[in-house]
Amino acid sequence: MQRPSNQLFDAYFTARTMRDVFSDQGRVQAMLDFEAALARAEASIGLVPTTAVAPIAAACQAGHYDFAALGEAIATAGNSAIPLVKALGKQIALQDPEAERYVHLGATSQDAMDSGLVLQLRDALELIEADLARLADALAQQAQRHIATPLAGRTWLQHATPVTLGMKIAGWLGALTRTRQRLQALKPRLLVLQFGGASGTLAALGEQAMPIAEALAQELDLGLPDQPWHTQRDRLVEFGAVLGLLAGSLGKLGRDVSLLMQTEAGEVFEPSAPGKGGSSTMPHKRNPVGAAVLISAATRVPGLVSTLFSAMPQEHERSLGLWHAEWETLPEICCLVSGALQQALAIAQGLEVDAERMARNLDLTQGLVLAEAVSIVLAQRIGRDRAHHLLETCCKRAVAEQRHLRAVLGDEPQVTGELSATELDQLMDPAHYLGQAQTWVERALAEHLTLTV
Repeated sequence: MQRPSNQLFDAYFTARTMRDVFSDQGRVQAMLDFEAALARAEASIGLVPTTAVAPIAAACQAGHYDFAALGEAIATAGNSAIPLVKALGKQIALQDPEAERYVHLGATSQDAMDSGLVLQLRDALELIEADLARLADALAQQAQRHIATPLAGRTWLQHATPVTLGMKIAGWLGALTRTRQRLQALKPRLLVLQFGGASGTLAALGEQAMPIAEALAQELDLGLPDQPWHTQRDRLVEFGAVLGLLAGSLGKLGRDVSLLMQTEAGEVFEPSAPGKGGSSTMPHKRNPVGAAVLISAATRVPGLVSTLFSAMPQEHERSLGLWHAEWETLPEICCLVSGALQQALAIAQGLEVDAERMARNLDLTQGLVLAEAVSIVLAQRIGRDRAHHLLETCCKRAVAEQRHLRAVLGDEPQVTGELSATELDQLMDPAHYLGQAQTWVERALAEHLTLTV
């Protein structure tokens, strides 16, 4: 009987390559990779006959095993390693009964599961970092392209003073750069072997314990930590927390894009494609379906990260239930982040920008967004309080009379007595009130380049 599938939304929320890493095949193969490496390490120290290595390694192929049967057995065994090791032993015994005696020697279930998970996380990290690098490159190009493209800054969802699209994109880029730095920094802590045996002492291996641990770490190309970490879960939680930050940063990107795509704004758009963003009833719709994935991941991942934090106070040398709570949590975080990265990359690479609409929107309030620019200059000539009150009065008059602020200022003797028409024209030009926007872009690009050299 075929097991029911639950992957209807996978293509939308998860990258296929990441789902492969955390598929049943990926989980089982990672544990088997640990078992094969353990046999090679123990043989190199002389604990296991070299003749046993080949039969063990040959059986450490996930394709030999019935995942449905393993799943049923886990419900009784309490973890995935116990039935897998039993099945592995039976598979080896069919070819070499003598070699079967040396399977899983000195290890415990959690060693196989945690080390297998670390091998999966190494693959997941590689995928995430590659997508992050591509996304950062795409955003860097867009930030440079739009370094001087003015648009309305928005605070509390209202028009503020002008910014540039390049500055906004540079903000997205800077957050991703910091995440890439965090991922680089945590690798030595995360990508380490788990090997402690029954209670973390490796007592079953006697004096050969440390040489075997060193050889096993080398076989798997993992670091050897100061001690086993069966119930010290900070390594995994740190990784989950950084992915939570990444999900939030991608959600910020998605939120900004979706707001700029609103009909009332219409300034920036996700790339269009046949069938993308449509409605079942409204032919005119162009929905931000990519941004929705980014916002969805940013909404779902924090709860999963909180599960990892909640599972940290584990009992003594092996946890009851808290360890179990991690099994699907961290993989799901990786999968959600992978899907968000894929959607963000598509948005960044194909971003559509309507600079003319941005310019029109900047003038929606008929010059009010530049009142600060005039007030700042005028304050230097007539004093801050007087200048602020004068501009506030002119702004109210512009709104009441439905006139452009430039026209109202031109009719106000207290203003024209201090500022010439040329000065007023320049002060009312958004391109002349962008402050350090270009500098912020250049600094974000420079920081990005430090990770691409």
